[in-house]
Amino acid sequence: MKTLKYLLLLLLIFVIGFSIYIATQENSYTVTRTKVIKAPVQVVYTKVNDYMTWPTWSPWIEQEPDATLTYGEKTSGVGASYAWKGEVLGEGSMETLEEKSPDSIKQRIKFIKPWESESDIFWTFVPVSEGTEVTWGMKGEMNFMMKAAMAFNGGMDKQIGPDYERGLFKLDSVLQADLKKYSVNVNGVTTHGGGYYLYNTTSCKIDELASKMAEMMPKVGMYVEKNNITMAGMPFSLYHQYDEANNAVIFSCAVPVAEKVITDANSGIQTGMLQPFKAVKTTLKGNYENLKAAWDAGYKYMETNNLEGAIGMPALEVYANDPGKFPNPADWITEIYIPIKE
Repeated sequence: MKTLKYLLLLLLIFVIGFSIYIATQENSYTVTRTKVIKAPVQVVYTKVNDYMTWPTWSPWIEQEPDATLTYGEKTSGVGASYAWKGEVLGEGSMETLEEKSPDSIKQRIKFIKPWESESDIFWTFVPVSEGTEVTWGMKGEMNFMMKAAMAFNGGMDKQIGPDYERGLFKLDSVLQADLKKYSVNVNGVTTHGGGYYLYNTTSCKIDELASKMAEMMPKVGMYVEKNNITMAGMPFSLYHQYDEANNAVIFSCAVPVAEKVITDANSGIQTGMLQPFKAVKTTLKGNYENLKAAWDAGYKYMETNNLEGAIGMPALEVYANDPGKFPNPADWITEIYIPIKE
């Protein structure tokens, strides 16, 4: 009997001591994880800000893909929300409280099952040379029971941190795949309307083409802006000669204008004129690094349909939207016109 009393006394001392230990622990907690994601800040921000994308990278939905997800009237921006219910995930919801595009997002998460609690979720997005530094965090208050549970499980950082690390890894992977998406569509035979344009020209090795174009195109644009000339469409390139065998290309960077412009003699900018011409049109949606696939598709179409290229006429590459306004390269649109004989 004395032994039992001693055991009960020891148990009571342990319970009291453990309770005192739990009671003296911090009530608040903060868990954060940071990762550099190789994608433009606006692209990363947009992905995180839309709850409809969360199933593609959420570390928890990965654990129970068949969980029931429901979405509010809004899925992105302030007031957006979604909820989940599952055997593994339990039940809960999340709502966006504040957004500062593309710098930060604040959300509120509510757990209903297996226990009730609420926490603040915060995101920050910082442009860096490699892409975007993304920080994902959670902070909140713990009651006595939560503190006791965390004491047995290593704490909130140990419980939540690995999930955040997995989520950021998956987010990076999904974004890399998004950036690489592209499509090629051969529109077929069309008539290009031609017109006046301002341009500069150079020759270089094919592997120097991208760097030369990045140097030359802004000069044409700056000339147009400096002289208050109205553009009549989107910038384009003209390929006068493309010799793969000798790794040589002659090309021009151009912007269309509504009428003939007399340019300054020392500006390096000239005025050209294209007569309307028939062409095979091909459209690329995606990064410019996929242009070869689009050109190949256009020439394949010509071969299949017994169409002959027009000798002496340059082929055109029109950059149909502004990359500065479309941070995801998968959204860039390029139209290719290969002149053909009438």
